[in-house]
Amino acid sequence: MKFRFAILFILVLALPQTLDAQCAMCRAVVESEADGKTAEGINNGIVYLMAIPYILVAGLFYFIYKKMRN
Repeated sequence: MKFRFAILFILVLALPQTLDAQCAMCRAVVESEADGKTAEGINNGIVYLMAIPYILVAGLFYFIYKKMRN
């Protein structure tokens, strides 16, 4: 189980372009602009906003698991 989690974690870190996400309205506004810097910034912001709650919940469950195991 730990090996599978490690492989999945490495793949997520190695392939960050698969994590890009945008809503339809944001995509339309950003694609109308000439430079790609704004689009990249919005993508990064969306990924960070999406990832933080999952990391916090995973940490909470990990500590609960460790506490229940002892």
